[in-house]
Amino acid sequence: MSWKETYKIWNDFSDLDPTLKEELTALKEDESTLEDAFYAPLEFGTAGMRGVIGVGINRMNQYTIRQATKGLALFMEQNGEEAMKRGVAIAYDSRHQSPEFALEAAKTLGVHGIPSYVFESLRPTPELSFAVRHLNTFTGIMITASHNPPEYNGYKVYGEDGGQMPPKDADALTSFVRSIENSLSIEVLSKEELEEKGLLTIIGEDVDKVYLDHVKEVTVDSEMIERIGSDMKLVYTPLHGTGKMLGERALANAGFTGITLVPEQAIADPEFPTVKSPNPEEPGAFEYAIKLGKEIDADVLVATDPDADRLGIAVKTAAGDYEVLTGNQIASLMLHYLLTAQKNNGTLPENGAVLKSIVSSELPTVIAESFGVKMVDVLTGFKFIAEKIEQYETDNSQTFLFGFEESYGYLVKSFVRDKDAIQALVLIAEVAAYYKEKELTLYDGLQELYATYGYFNEKTISVKMAGIEGSEKIKALMKRFRDQAPTEFNDIKVTEVEDFKTSTKTLADGTIETIEMPAADVLKYTMEDGSWIAIRPSGTEPKIKFYIGAKAETNEEAAAKVAGFEKVINALVEG
Repeated sequence: MSWKETYKIWNDFSDLDPTLKEELTALKEDESTLEDAFYAPLEFGTAGMRGVIGVGINRMNQYTIRQATKGLALFMEQNGEEAMKRGVAIAYDSRHQSPEFALEAAKTLGVHGIPSYVFESLRPTPELSFAVRHLNTFTGIMITASHNPPEYNGYKVYGEDGGQMPPKDADALTSFVRSIENSLSIEVLSKEELEEKGLLTIIGEDVDKVYLDHVKEVTVDSEMIERIGSDMKLVYTPLHGTGKMLGERALANAGFTGITLVPEQAIADPEFPTVKSPNPEEPGAFEYAIKLGKEIDADVLVATDPDADRLGIAVKTAAGDYEVLTGNQIASLMLHYLLTAQKNNGTLPENGAVLKSIVSSELPTVIAESFGVKMVDVLTGFKFIAEKIEQYETDNSQTFLFGFEESYGYLVKSFVRDKDAIQALVLIAEVAAYYKEKELTLYDGLQELYATYGYFNEKTISVKMAGIEGSEKIKALMKRFRDQAPTEFNDIKVTEVEDFKTSTKTLADGTIETIEMPAADVLKYTMEDGSWIAIRPSGTEPKIKFYIGAKAETNEEAAAKVAGFEKVINALVEG
């Protein structure tokens, strides 16, 4: 159907939610907005869906939630009665309509006789991952738009291992979702009917306590924390999200008492009023934390995003200022400390393995190898890290030690199978205490790593291409890079081209090798000096991302290489 035909169906629907009906009426003369809202269904991909809240098939609303959940119910039915009986764990964050969307999902599942275990109030994404495993549900749903602006919300689906669904299951689920032509006609039960049929269980502190008990396993050197933990000053901001719910308790359990919350940002608020973007990747998110940090002379500043699966930090420099670190730098500090501490206390396994995405820094690779630990690259998306962990636990080939992505996601212990900022919060506090006892800061620690392993510099460039034309522009850009593959960047020759969509690696002499990974729309160019550039469309946002990595003898040289690559990329995009 054309967008106008779809719009007419919604406009003529007598039982349309009153708020959405009011919005539709207000948009009556705004044809461009109506077209964007109705031209195509909100994309449901391997990471679920994410979009602006509002009326239409290309928006987040109760009807698109029902459609996604109806697809999930059909997927579970295909997997048999036992899968359906195990049910679905459902959590949500602090965003607009998150509690309502969580209940809509449960009401949709109820029609199919599938029980739901819904958290009583907002909870972090990693706890949802844990709840799936702890409650032995067949799947999980997390209502969140992560670090997107206030007008967004989203819907993520988790498999029975607690990780986001792997490609095969995600593709099957997506097919079921897309087979539902009219989201307005989906039947749901009322909350009262769910309760009467025993299909709704409210969960909360019972799961919190077990999760927090597991988080205690993150600590490596409790004796060191006992010596120095109370002296360390840590400023923490949950950026108006879910992190405060468990973050404070996790830090206290680990022995850190010198914790100061940023008061203005400790309150859950879907408008995120104190920040332009509730994203710990953005230096602006630390404005309030830096101000408070300077007042109390804090050792480290920590921020978690609204659903507490990502963590960023700012560290004190020699000049007394605070510098926001990248996800790659944070991961490098965490990994080096973990391996050092485990080696010192004799717990470092001989078959240890670290997992990272193909677009993350190579500094952790060098660190891991220096300890005799294997580094394994996987596709972007924490579900691929979760898949590897599951494989290791099944065949006992490796012992999982740490996993991370450059986009500020880390996992220390595998009782969760997604990024876990609560675990990361406890670990980074321990790393800061380790350096404090040596009378050093985390900034000093990072400089030590560079001096030992070389100067690595990375940058991610995100180019937003929203709206109807944006998707086509992104496809055209990827096609151009494939059809006209660059042979050099900033006068440095390309020696290797990896196309993860065709699973091929092409070397400079024309030799073609096979990449043993699932297919993905990613290109990666490696240059003769070890620098690299990767390109991929975002799986959750209307963006195309360019990842740059460089290594040099000095920090200035590495930064200059990155700046040169960025200039070339910008020219290619504009061209």
